[in-house]
Amino acid sequence: MYQNHNTNNTIYGTLTRTETGDQGTFGRLSILGFKSFTAELPWRDNRTGISCIPAGTYEVAWRLSPRFKRKTYWFKSVPGRSGVLIHSANLMGDTEKGFKAQLQGCIALGERLGYLGGQKAILVSMPAMRNFETLLNGRPFMLEIRNNWEA
Repeated sequence: MYQNHNTNNTIYGTLTRTETGDQGTFGRLSILGFKSFTAELPWRDNRTGISCIPAGTYEVAWRLSPRFKRKTYWFKSVPGRSGVLIHSANLMGDTEKGFKAQLQGCIALGERLGYLGGQKAILVSMPAMRNFETLLNGRPFMLEIRNNWEA
């Protein structure tokens, strides 16, 4: 288990996905005592822009996002993908099935789950992101993403 395991000053965290469906993929993040809900696009075979990324362990670094024009956390070496970030968002449904999405393969954090316009959503996202970024303070970390439904 990687959660809060620290050797050689490497920070480890876990993201445990608990469900995936047409309205999104939802789970929980835990790192350095910080806990947050997570939301991603549905699993669509790692297809760019419409799927969450595969389960696995990833190095995550702090870098400038040209899209957001500020630094944010970015996943290195995601198989078949680039530009996967952690940022605020509320909706992450399958747009091909009529749901709204504010993500294109990234991960959103939030303080709770709920509904917006009848669609499952992650809520209080910006404060969760601020707390996460303040805690990590630009330090890189390793994140293990697990699909709980495969356990």
